Amino acid sequence: MKDNLKIAKTLIEALPYIQEFRGKTVVLKFGGSIGSKEFANFSRDLVLMKFVGINPVVVHGGGTEITKALSSSNIKANFVNGLRVTCDKTMEIVEKVLVGKVNKQIVSKIKSNGGVSVGLSGRDHELLKVKKIKSSKKGVDLGRVGEIVKVNVAHIFELQNKGYIPVIAPIGLNSKGLAYNINGDYAASKIASSLNAEKLIILTDVEGIKDKDNNLISSISKKSANSLIKSGVIASGMVPKVKCMIDALTEGVKKAHIIDGRIPHSLVLETFTDSGIGTEILL
Repeated sequence: MKDNLKIAKTLIEALPYIQEFRGKTVVLKFGGSIGSKEFANFSRDLVLMKFVGINPVVVHGGGTEITKALSSSNIKANFVNGLRVTCDKTMEIVEKVLVGKVNKQIVSKIKSNGGVSVGLSGRDHELLKVKKIKSSKKGVDLGRVGEIVKVNVAHIFELQNKGYIPVIAPIGLNSKGLAYNINGDYAASKIASSLNAEKLIILTDVEGIKDKDNNLISSISKKSANSLIKSGVIASGMVPKVKCMIDALTEGVKKAHIIDGRIPHSLVLETFTDSGIGTEILL
């Protein structure tokens, strides 16, 4: 009986959040560093969200798989300020891994859990239009790395209205139809702001943002987050993630979170419980 009451309490706790987010768009960035078991939980969480009336849009990474594929082709991975230097051969492998492998795996897993999903890249319906990004490092050419200039939101909304969960690989096309690699966190941020999303949630392999004493920060303002970046407390791979979240908020997204995708059903815990998990960034 106690277990049943606990389940009932959990369901009732979720009710106001279902009411709040019903009909709203939530953009989710699923990192390529998260394992297959967590990926299975994530796909079930997505299906639940869709069935209670929330519109999830998935943007995925695949950095680990890309690096493995490059290594198999004797190509060394090279990064500048967190961006993968992408020559023509690297771009070919990036697209093959993201579109031909990772995207298909996510769509298949969603379908196996009863959801209806469609895989996309920037090639489809000119979903993501880009221009070549200029490196902030003098004399460095990043190659085929793009920044988004336009998102075809009409096509995403059309898919949502038909009941699909869009799963987007971060590949874009320039004005000449040439494919470009896009940083996954950046792509999720731009897609979220273009859709005027209610939430942007980045799932990664860390708990969230931590202070100088290594304690998890559950909520932080844009100003405080920028201060922690300047002081070096927020460092390494967390910096571009936090900057992308701040950009999304500045451009109209209502809420931005970074959560630990390794925690079972982390998406449900963040979206439907009072305590939530991870770190929320506020304007």
